[in-house]
Amino acid sequence: MTNPYLDIPVFDNFAKGLDRSVYHSLPDDWWIGTSDIVGSTKAIAEGRFKDVNTVGASVICAVSNALGHSDYPFIFGGDGANFACPPDNIDAVRAALAATATWAAETLDFELRVALISIAAIRATGRDVRVARYAVSQPVAYAMFNGRGLKWAEDRMKDGKNAVQPAPPGTRPDLTGLSCRWSPITAEGSDKIVSIIVQPKDDLAKFEAVTTGLFKILDGGPRNSSPVPEDGPDFAFPPPGLRLEAIATAHKEGGYIKAWLKALYISLIALILMKTGWKLGDFDPKRYRDYTGYNTDFRKFGDGLWMTVNCSKALADEIDAYLQTAEQRGDIHFGTHRQRTAIMTCIVPSITNDAHFHFLDGGEGGYTAASTVYKDKIKRAQAS
Repeated sequence: MTNPYLDIPVFDNFAKGLDRSVYHSLPDDWWIGTSDIVGSTKAIAEGRFKDVNTVGASVICAVSNALGHSDYPFIFGGDGANFACPPDNIDAVRAALAATATWAAETLDFELRVALISIAAIRATGRDVRVARYAVSQPVAYAMFNGRGLKWAEDRMKDGKNAVQPAPPGTRPDLTGLSCRWSPITAEGSDKIVSIIVQPKDDLAKFEAVTTGLFKILDGGPRNSSPVPEDGPDFAFPPPGLRLEAIATAHKEGGYIKAWLKALYISLIALILMKTGWKLGDFDPKRYRDYTGYNTDFRKFGDGLWMTVNCSKALADEIDAYLQTAEQRGDIHFGTHRQRTAIMTCIVPSITNDAHFHFLDGGEGGYTAASTVYKDKIKRAQAS
């Protein structure tokens, strides 16, 4: 079967994600998958930032492996992920989601909600799921979503609808490629890593105008205010995500200890190559580090705007004031959260291929904290 997602033309100017003409409808018989961690705000308060992000990315990894790494649209949201997939593989995707929910519960004590709903059912409500492809590098394009169908499906999941039940105890997903080896990225000096979520209210044109203005504010930062250093993130030994990587692969490696030792050995080799610049076979550490920067999803559209950016305090203050004014006009809802670090969770099908994926979130609350801010404001407004 042909993949209609790959027929969508790519663009490489992020601001073009505001152009509705770049979005294309997926077929009615495709499915939307949604996921999130119940109680992620509490987990964040307990300092389990990396655990939360790993489980969020595990959904994308498990579905990717179930689909045989064929291209499909997905978006990482910190404490979960959403995606679309074709009907011919829906049974394998359903099984992967169920297994991931069981793995998250039994290894990290998280209740991971997962759900599936057809695009036809979403369209029956008057909403849509439209997808664009933003190319961050030649081999990697991230999906952008509009139409409000994705958010609606996620809200229904949180209401207990369309749930995929966890698999039987002991069932494990295939999480090959899920890794967490980069060190946290620390803002320099008095700068802050700012997590930003901007959601449209009633008028999409007003949201687009506000977002255009926000981009102009952020254009003053280096590399479009990306937190990722120009020469890529740092690599420490042992890597901070070693435990999580071992937990993800324990069932395939014959137990946690074997998985941990294998991940430690691979990390040691990677550290030597990263520090010396030596090549090993087809693996070029400088090229890999460069593409890590290119392929990082520090900004995206998913029925709203999601960004993790590096800002001076003055710039962060300007952003908050600008968005607050727009919110008071009734144009948008928004939430921001400031922190010192950003963290990266990765899916690397092959270290010798440039098509590796890197999901960025704030290191001390990130999107979960920013989402809590704007949801609390909506609840207060509704109660008044």
